[in-house]
Amino acid sequence: MNLLITGVTIADPNSQFNQKTCDVRVEQGKITAIGNNLKPANKEEVFDGTGAILSPGFFDLNCSIGDPGFETKEDIETATRAAMSGGFTGLAVLPHTKPVVHSKGEVAYIINKAKGNLVDVLPVGAVSHDLEGKELAEMYDMQQSGAVAFSDGSKPITDDGFMSRALQYVKGFNGLMMVHPENKSIAGKSQINESKTSVLLGMKGVPALAEEMHISRDIFLATYHDAPLHISNITTAGSVALIKRAKKDGVKISCDVAAHYLVFTEELLNDFDSNYKVKPPLRGKSDTKALLNGLKDGTIDAVCSQHRPQEIEFKAVEFEIASYGIIALQTVLPLLIKAGLDAGQIAEKLSINPRKLLNLPVPVIAENAEANFTVYHPAKEWEYNTANNQSKSANSPLLNKKLTGKVQLVYNNKQLQAYG
Repeated sequence: MNLLITGVTIADPNSQFNQKTCDVRVEQGKITAIGNNLKPANKEEVFDGTGAILSPGFFDLNCSIGDPGFETKEDIETATRAAMSGGFTGLAVLPHTKPVVHSKGEVAYIINKAKGNLVDVLPVGAVSHDLEGKELAEMYDMQQSGAVAFSDGSKPITDDGFMSRALQYVKGFNGLMMVHPENKSIAGKSQINESKTSVLLGMKGVPALAEEMHISRDIFLATYHDAPLHISNITTAGSVALIKRAKKDGVKISCDVAAHYLVFTEELLNDFDSNYKVKPPLRGKSDTKALLNGLKDGTIDAVCSQHRPQEIEFKAVEFEIASYGIIALQTVLPLLIKAGLDAGQIAEKLSINPRKLLNLPVPVIAENAEANFTVYHPAKEWEYNTANNQSKSANSPLLNKKLTGKVQLVYNNKQLQAYG
C-alpha cells in the first residue's frame, strides 16, 4: 500500500523532522520521502494530515488477552483490532491465560497465531510455574522462543527468597522481570484506596503502604543483585518518590503507569460503578498529581493500557464481588490528552520508551526507515460506543462518552488501517 500523508506534524524526538509539519510518503512498507509539497504519484492513497500528529506506532507494555483459554473475554483478533483503533502497533501480552504462558510451547502458540498481523503481538512469559510463586518457570527457554520479558501479571511475587532467586536467574541471560507491586498481607481483601472515601463508602481500604512496601523490597533486591527490574502499575505519590530516589542511587529500575490512573480518582467510586474497579485501586488527587509530575521528570518511564477485558457477568454485579479491570486499548490516547501530555511526551512514553525497556527496535520517522507509525488528531472529538468498541468485552466506564483525541491511521508490517 503506497501512501502520501500531507501537512502532518511529526512527533518523534529521535527524528530530524521532530515538531516539523511535512508531507510523508510511504512505499512498500518504507518511508521514502519526507518534505514539503510532495506531489501525489499514480496509485497512491492520499491522506490530508492537517492538524494531525504523526508519531512512531504506540506500544503497550501491559495488555491482557484471553487467548489461550479465556477467549470469551478477548482473543488475539479482537485485541489487535482494539489495539489498532487505539493507535497501537505493538502489544506485550501478559501470561495469565489458561494454560499459563510458562513454557516455550505457549510462547510459540501466541507468536504463530499472531503472525501476519499489522500489530506485533509479543508474549511475556511467566516468572513462576502456573503463577504460583513457588517454582521458576522455563524463562530462558521462553526467551529463546520469543518472550520479551517475564511477569506473573496481576499477581504479586510474595516470597522474598523466590523473588531474589528469580532476579538472579533472569540476570544471567539479560532478561527483564516486570512485577506487580502489592504486599498482600497488608492489602488483604480490600478493594478500594484507604482514605476518607473508603470510610464514607463503608469499605475497608488498601493503604498506599501495601504498594510502597513491596516496591521497597524490590528495590533492595534489585540493588543487591545489580539486576534490572521493572515495576508495573504504580499508583501512589510514595511509589514515585521511592523510584525517583532509587534511580538517583543508580538502581537499575524502571516503571510504568496505566493511563486511567492519570485521570480517574477514587471519588468516581461513590456510585459503586464496578467499571472503575481496578487493581491497584484508583487513588487520590495528590497521587494523580505526583504520577503526572513523575512522568514529566522522567521517574516514570512509560504509560501502558492495563487492558483487562471481563465478560458482563463478572462486572454487572455488586461492587465487592465484581472482577477487576477496564478495557483500555482504545482510550489510552484520549486519557493522555485529557491529562495534559503533549505530542512529544506521548511519543516518548507510549512509543519509544516501552520498546527501549524490552530491547526492541524503536521506529523512527525518517527517510528509508521501515514504516511503523500512528497518525492521530489531538483535538478531534468522537464518541466511544458499542458500535465502535472493537473488544469482545465492554467493561469501560468511558463507553457512550465523548472523548477528545482520535486515531486516524496506523501503519506497520506493510499494512495500513484507516479510521474515519
